[in-house]
Amino acid sequence: MQKAELFATLSDALAVSDKHAIRAELDQMHAADFALAVDEFDAPVAAKLLDLLSLRDHAEVFAYLDPQKQADIAEGMPRNELAALFSQMESDERADLFNQLSPEQQQALLPGLAQAEREDVRRLASYPEKTAGAMMTSDYATLRSHWPVRKALQRLRLEAPDKETIYQTYVIDGDRHLVGTISLRELILSNPESLVADIMLTEVLYVRVDDDQEEVSDKIRHYDLLALPVVDSADRLVGICTYDDAMDAVVAEATEDAQKAGSVSALETTMDKVGKWELYRKRIGWLILLVFGSLLSGAGIAHFEHVIEANVALVFFMPLLVGAGGNAGSQAAALMVRALATGEVELKDWFGVLGREVVVAGALGLTMGAVVAGLGWFRGGEEIAIVVTAAMICVVMVGSLIGLSLPFLLSKINLDPATASGPLVTTIVDATGMVIYLGFAAWVLGLSV
Repeated sequence: MQKAELFATLSDALAVSDKHAIRAELDQMHAADFALAVDEFDAPVAAKLLDLLSLRDHAEVFAYLDPQKQADIAEGMPRNELAALFSQMESDERADLFNQLSPEQQQALLPGLAQAEREDVRRLASYPEKTAGAMMTSDYATLRSHWPVRKALQRLRLEAPDKETIYQTYVIDGDRHLVGTISLRELILSNPESLVADIMLTEVLYVRVDDDQEEVSDKIRHYDLLALPVVDSADRLVGICTYDDAMDAVVAEATEDAQKAGSVSALETTMDKVGKWELYRKRIGWLILLVFGSLLSGAGIAHFEHVIEANVALVFFMPLLVGAGGNAGSQAAALMVRALATGEVELKDWFGVLGREVVVAGALGLTMGAVVAGLGWFRGGEEIAIVVTAAMICVVMVGSLIGLSLPFLLSKINLDPATASGPLVTTIVDATGMVIYLGFAAWVLGLSV
């Protein structure tokens, strides 16, 4: 069923409080798809719709709603109902929602939670955003190394309904230090009387609570893991990051990088829900900065006005040359930003990458120079052809090197390399290319600078 059709069906069912019709729709689809339709309702109406579901279904659908919609719905819920909803949510989802609430709502909610849930929410919500601690869940299974496999399987059967995953289980000692890991497959295939210590892996991949979420996602992707344990500064196991959490982090990072590549500050919500003021605020700063950057091109033209007046044919090639330089720079920047993001290259690789780019950019410049040489000859004769050809080679090379180097520079000063894409590179290369082009023209035509 299409989202619009589901929205209409839910609206009709809600009008008559038909729980069975709503439940029937949920039974036919994944909770994530059901949540897309619920998200279309205003928060008060969405809250009424969710109230017609069982508490477990309510929590499952609620977890897939937009974070801002979750906060808006939670704001209107009585404390006891919100506490009951919290008790049914996964631990990491509880922490995310808790951070969306106002301080007053948080203080009102905490007394309604069981002590264990209260402490767990406080702990998970305390970690900085975009760290392993912020994305981890505390719903994981643990075993002891001295247990026989038989007892380990019995323990997993009891814990499985309340855990995020049991396909990989973690072995801890009495102080909760991580000492090993074992898969459910190994447990099932092992002798029931064998000890966990005899079959567990002691070389365990892990991350620390303050590691960046990109590092967590990279490890999960690189090693094809379902989950990755998280330890604190004392090597105590405090949570796990699962592959679905890693996927969410990757999507969030990619979205943020794409927005920065367009010189837009990272949006706080999705494009279809962002407010007009926020969209204006996130874009205007960069646009003003780029306007002043573009003035450099204007200053270059003003400085070489007498060169243009001496040969008006030069104007014809301005858009062509600055466009070629900007395009070459944007290409190089896009390749380098992505390479830095995936770890294919690091700061120490700069000289090697720069040497290769000089050769490639030179070849690109020569090819494009040859393409425009004939046009230059046709429009302005031999001297203009020389100017356009030489300028094209230099502009493409300089643009490529700027596009390559700017992401490295931003990484060096701990800024996001994604900012070096698109409009920023183009603006810098436009100004540089204009000076190169008109400087060449002044030199070849024998005019003073």
